[in-house]
Amino acid sequence: MITEHALLPVVPGQEEEFEAAFGQARHIIAAMPGFLSLSLSRSLESPSTYLLLVEWETLEDHTQGFRGSPEYQQWRSLLHRFYEPFPVVEHYNQVMSAGPADAGAAVKDPA
Repeated sequence: MITEHALLPVVPGQEEEFEAAFGQARHIIAAMPGFLSLSLSRSLESPSTYLLLVEWETLEDHTQGFRGSPEYQQWRSLLHRFYEPFPVVEHYNQVMSAGPADAGAAVKDPA
């Protein structure tokens, strides 16, 4: 599994319209082979910036499958007009994760 990471700089004043368009676009990406999940979060400090995280089975599912598909053209027409500048997209392999149960596993002072 890989995680696609993109900071989406939306033109100020168009956030509400962007969120509505993303609501339509998410159905496009969710139907793609290799798609696992996505989350879209809005920055508290910079309300025109969004964080998009998409989990894919493989890098190629995103870079070749999705980006090379006719559906990607629909995605582009719905969303790309909102970005200024255009987002940088990077891909990550998870190295580590933690949850609440991990808090009890902290190193204890032997004294």
